[in-house]
Amino acid sequence: MNEILERALGAAKTGGAAFAEARIVRTRHQSIEMKNGVPTVVESQSEGLGVRAFVSVSGGRLVSGFASTFSLARSAAERAAKEAVRIAKASALTPLAGVRLDDSPAEKGEYRTPVARDPFSVDLAEKLERLHRAAELMRKDHRVKVSQAFFVCHSDEKLFASTEGADISQTIVHTGGGIAATAVDAGEVQVRSYPNSFRGNFRTAGFEYFESLQLEREAPRVAEEAVALLSAPLCPEGRRDIILEGGQLALQVHESCGHPIELDRVLGTEASYAGTSFLTTDKLGTFRYGSEKVNIVADATVPGGLGSFGWDDEGVRAQRVPIIKEGVFVGYISGRESAPALGLRSTGAARADGWNRLPLVRMTNINLEPGEWSLAELLADTEGGLFLATNRSWSIDDRRLNFQFATEAAWEIRGGRLARLYRNPTYTGITPEFWASCDAVASRDHWELWGTPNCGKGEPPQTMYVGHGASPARFRGVRVGLVKE
Repeated sequence: MNEILERALGAAKTGGAAFAEARIVRTRHQSIEMKNGVPTVVESQSEGLGVRAFVSVSGGRLVSGFASTFSLARSAAERAAKEAVRIAKASALTPLAGVRLDDSPAEKGEYRTPVARDPFSVDLAEKLERLHRAAELMRKDHRVKVSQAFFVCHSDEKLFASTEGADISQTIVHTGGGIAATAVDAGEVQVRSYPNSFRGNFRTAGFEYFESLQLEREAPRVAEEAVALLSAPLCPEGRRDIILEGGQLALQVHESCGHPIELDRVLGTEASYAGTSFLTTDKLGTFRYGSEKVNIVADATVPGGLGSFGWDDEGVRAQRVPIIKEGVFVGYISGRESAPALGLRSTGAARADGWNRLPLVRMTNINLEPGEWSLAELLADTEGGLFLATNRSWSIDDRRLNFQFATEAAWEIRGGRLARLYRNPTYTGITPEFWASCDAVASRDHWELWGTPNCGKGEPPQTMYVGHGASPARFRGVRVGLVKE
């Protein structure tokens, strides 16, 4: 494989590239769904080579071209490299073409996700039996019309090399799963999920993480709550103090904090798929994003995070980067092409979802740092508030300011405990105002990593695995339900 990379890089240099990088990626994926006792198993494998070549233009700037091939033959590698150079030269003819790459050093090394039990080596029969038992435990009540149990594992083997001397090998493994019960009665439909909605939760880990979820233990509770929601009262309307549980808060971080800090969105070079950002460059270091209780980092080094790796797809080492410090916006995530626009180095956040895609600025693990409250203390201090759990739907504008989220369930907080259950809860807000209302975050004891395996960006679209660490947090005076103001 190293010889194939060398052939590609050599062909790029011979063709006139000032700089080139090449990636070989082998991907393997398995997804299993057990729905009302019927299994669906989907497996896929893919491998190929991508080459990005840069040619010089006036003013010391570079213009890039990208080409890929599913063939790992030496001749195919050389053809892809030459095509990348041709595309770069053609791009140089456009007005104002060119970028500057940062001076991130060429790295060499190897990274592997720590795995105790290889998820691909576990017998299919064992996976199916675990999913079947969990799904069946949710069907005791006739009102549960759909019971689902999920398992997913995914691996990427990557080789990366560049004309600067980079030589990197990585094997990254993702594993996860979950359950969901859909209850129906008298025209009402309600869903409860565990440990999160949208097929569950995911980590960079082996089968041991899936085992730790203990889906069978949680299945009866999930079904009971789905049925209870059928007759629960509607979530009240008005302004309430709310506590978001970790899984919902993870998505809140993703949509209202993670996407706005992607520097390519801020610069307008990646806008058509999901918009730009309200975090213009004049706000860096001065803009108050939230209260002093809000501390957020982008951390690709945290063990188990779905956005954890050794190096990004430009060969830049994984980093922990401050984003919001005591409520003040202090950092973007970036790649080698975008960071120089602010006189900075890449934060190691350029990622591609396969061998045939260009790296884009993508989230790693965007984590809300834990606070000091126990959950019991937080509940006791939020009399009459609402505890909202598990995302059901979301909507946010293309600058990441105005949003509305719906969760599967909400509970009234009375006497320091979760009391009355409500159905169809929603809450709305404006990003800086919402985060300014955060006055308490639960401690490390309640902090958990949540995986988002379906983050979309780019044209053609790329789906990325990203992570978010969070513990429950309180927000004061949030608009809940259909508020008439």
